[in-house]
Amino acid sequence: MDLHVVRPGDTLYGIAREYGVSMDRLLQDNQLPDPSQLVVGQVILVRYPALTHVVKEGDTLWSVARSYQVSPDQLLRNNPGLRGLDRIFPGQALVIRYQGEPQGTLSVNAYAYPSIDKALLTATLPYLSQLTPFTFQFTADGALLPPEDGALTQAALQAGVAPIFHLSSLSDGGFSGELVHQLLSDETARDRLIAAVAETARAGGYRGVDVDFEFVYGLDAGPYADFLARLRRAVSPLPLTVALAPKQSDGQAGRLYEGLDFSLLAQSVDFALLMAYDWGWSGGPPGPVSPLPQVRRSVEYALTYFPPERLMLGVPNYGYDWPLPYREGNRAVSVDHVRVVRLAWNRHAAIRWDQEAQAPWFPYVDGEGRRREVWFEDARSWAAKIGLALDYGLAGIGVWNLDRPFPQGWAALSSLAEIRPGLSG
Repeated sequence: MDLHVVRPGDTLYGIAREYGVSMDRLLQDNQLPDPSQLVVGQVILVRYPALTHVVKEGDTLWSVARSYQVSPDQLLRNNPGLRGLDRIFPGQALVIRYQGEPQGTLSVNAYAYPSIDKALLTATLPYLSQLTPFTFQFTADGALLPPEDGALTQAALQAGVAPIFHLSSLSDGGFSGELVHQLLSDETARDRLIAAVAETARAGGYRGVDVDFEFVYGLDAGPYADFLARLRRAVSPLPLTVALAPKQSDGQAGRLYEGLDFSLLAQSVDFALLMAYDWGWSGGPPGPVSPLPQVRRSVEYALTYFPPERLMLGVPNYGYDWPLPYREGNRAVSVDHVRVVRLAWNRHAAIRWDQEAQAPWFPYVDGEGRRREVWFEDARSWAAKIGLALDYGLAGIGVWNLDRPFPQGWAALSSLAEIRPGLSG
């Protein structure tokens, strides 16, 4: 796999000739909406087929996979133009294998809202080990409030992906430390919620439970760890994961961190997901969402309590578009990779690269003459974070979230790592 950074004067035809691959291959792997609209600084993913199969009359995706002893999911990952579907036709060239070996194996989890576009979900499921619908909520008296996630869990199961039950402290559109405090202060409410989660997770066919309580009060650090330990026993043998803010020291101050005692939490759960993003956030000044030095420090701190095989790295699939100059209360707009590249083209902006943060960004002027600044993710920044997870031998990555299209990011992941199966692994 190579990552080509578009230069002034580059064309897709010229890039294809430079790397000795077909334009069709570049179009498939990058899912470019208009190949004539390349942006200076844009990344083009280049993969090199080592073995291909020309579809014959009577071939199916499963028969081709079986004949080459690869999984149907691997065929779908190798051929993103199929968009996760098994519709192949005579004369079509399918990539069986690319040059180069994966650098390691990762479990891949992704969060998704029940409202996710069905075609996007279908196209991305082959890259996943787990799918986590967002989110079950709860009341202060321990009543469970379910999302309408039946279609997501069924789609996951049909695709051989493990659906994960997600419980969060979301309330009225935001995470509530006060709601968590009320729950943990009431043994009856706590036990009621634990029983409801265990029963619902088993009855719904979930393959694990993920808890994301944010802004936990410092005085609730012990009770929160105890709650998780009790929940772990109740849902066993389903594994329990806790989502953690990217803490970097034991005494780190801040509402995100004060209620998270990693030493206690490591004894209370099976896995931890480190939410290593939102350093650059919608309410703050412009900056990288997930700068690699900060991610590395957070991982290294978490590894002092969690062994690598029990730690997942959270990876963002989003960016932000900020108005300038930055003023408190002037919030950024969330954006995805596809929209960002189109925006850069429309505003005649060149994409830049922050070497230290390992993140792309660019300034531009909008249609009303206002200055703005965008930080986002591309295949380079994902490759850096995936490489970090592989270097440290982590269990996998967890992507927030699946609802934004990012074809070249998923293709890069597939090139760098062997993806652990969901239901059979």
